[in-house]
Amino acid sequence: MAGGPSTPALAAAVSRAGGLGFLAAGYKTPEAVAAEVAEVRALTTAPFGLNLFVVSGYEPDAAALDDYRRSLEPEAARLGADLGVARWDDDHWQAKIDLALDLQPDVVSFTFGCPDAEVFRRLTGRGVLSSVTVTSVAEARTAVARGATSLSVQGPYAGGHRGTWDLTAEPDATPLADLVAAVVAAVEVPVMAGGGVCDAGGVASLTARGATAVQAGTAYLLADEAGTNPVHRAALADPGFTETALTRAYTGRWARGLANRFMADHSDAPAGYPHIHHLTAPLRAAAVAAGDKQVAHLWAGSGHSRARAAPAEEITRELGA
Repeated sequence: MAGGPSTPALAAAVSRAGGLGFLAAGYKTPEAVAAEVAEVRALTTAPFGLNLFVVSGYEPDAAALDDYRRSLEPEAARLGADLGVARWDDDHWQAKIDLALDLQPDVVSFTFGCPDAEVFRRLTGRGVLSSVTVTSVAEARTAVARGATSLSVQGPYAGGHRGTWDLTAEPDATPLADLVAAVVAAVEVPVMAGGGVCDAGGVASLTARGATAVQAGTAYLLADEAGTNPVHRAALADPGFTETALTRAYTGRWARGLANRFMADHSDAPAGYPHIHHLTAPLRAAAVAAGDKQVAHLWAGSGHSRARAAPAEEITRELGA
């Protein structure tokens, strides 16, 4: 939900309805995150969570990165955009950890990797619960060993970035229900499950497999409070966009979105996050500005057809029915 759809109003509405709303901290400055946390607290006294990116020190192959830049130049020229500078950054990691320790949201969750034990120790010392996105039993065991107090098990049909810790490996395709059952059997902390869940039936099937709670993102993309851009909203309602696919074309990290021409034409994109994210950011912005659904990134899970425009509180109550 980072990069636009996540808003303080959305997180607060979900929490008010009895869910646990999360605020995405990714792609934002620490100052912007602090302001949004304050806004959530002005809207509700209910618990809420904050999600942080764990960015690895991976350095992509320079020649592959250069080749990919050249392949994008015609796309950029057509949209009148300049490509960005492919670079690494840690998304203000330490500043955001310090912010979380200071502001103390009820839960801090991590995706793309797992912090070291000291981070969990400090969060626990401040009374903050923690969660780590995992996509395998091995990742689950490592996260719990380091001190995570819960896990978010993400299946293969989740919208947006897959939370795999290894940038270069093909994401595990184990069905979510089977993965949840395996993780529940392997660890002794609460397990949340997510990936393609867009209705109450999906929630019930996962809690039956041992999940303590179920996460949803795509189900909220059309919510009244979501910051989903107009092009993304239009594509979700467009009968011409029926399939989703995994791609590295936009960010250098595997992510699921509505299948479009850009994904098909650039299926050879190399691994390289956040380098490729920064490289394509101006191109993606230009595509949104031009209303170009065939180039814009349109993150969505496999259950996207069941997403609907409605208040987030209503969507939450329906999921929990």
